Amino acid sequence: MLEIRNLSKTYPDGTEALKNISFTVPDGQFLVLIGLSGSGKSTLLRCINRLVEPTSGDVIWNGKNITTASNTELRRHRREIGMIFQHFNLVKRLNVLTNVITGHLGYGGGIRALLNWWPEEVKEEAMRNLKRVGITEKGWNRADALSGGQQQRVGIARAMMQKPKMMLADEPVASLDPALSHTIMDYLKDLNKKDGITVICSLHFLSLAREYGDRIIALKAGEIVFDGSPALIDEARFMEIYGDEAVEVEIR
Repeated sequence: MLEIRNLSKTYPDGTEALKNISFTVPDGQFLVLIGLSGSGKSTLLRCINRLVEPTSGDVIWNGKNITTASNTELRRHRREIGMIFQHFNLVKRLNVLTNVITGHLGYGGGIRALLNWWPEEVKEEAMRNLKRVGITEKGWNRADALSGGQQQRVGIARAMMQKPKMMLADEPVASLDPALSHTIMDYLKDLNKKDGITVICSLHFLSLAREYGDRIIALKAGEIVFDGSPALIDEARFMEIYGDEAVEVEIR
């Protein structure tokens, strides 16, 4: 279980990205974060795995406090927490298979990474993960030769190399067209339902949040303004969350 306790983040310029928020996420839940740009969604996700250091509060993962963990402990925790990024974060000059294998680095292999030499079992696992997202045939292509949707599939396969128990997805479909968005979300839902992986996914479009989420948390100016079933977000609550941008958000 993930527990967020009184979490706050204030950036050096004085921006309060998160304001004393608390909630829990049971194992196996598909939680969607929604809210306008700047509402705190990305900061929250990055505080969970300490890519961003919280100003105050605690992140408790399976009984362990990530916010106070040593560097060694943090590396161990991060192996269990996969991350999928909006802009894919691939090494564009490397081939797809090597990009996927980098997800295994949390289990060691620094010298092997420098030499680009990996045991056959690691390569086979990478190919299995590529097969799962439907792009086995792209394994030897350079990452920058792939479409946006294909690159995001590589990002999912890379995260799977960590054997994660929780997956954080930061606006994973924001750069994709609607058809590809559903394809990527289907892969995340598959990992959630078949593998029991907890998924916390930030989205901009309420229609996708309603379709894929078991639960929705809405953020506004760093505070939680809704936490509950997707079916409970009525028109009034929708307008409260998005204001003048509500029509644009619902188009998709």
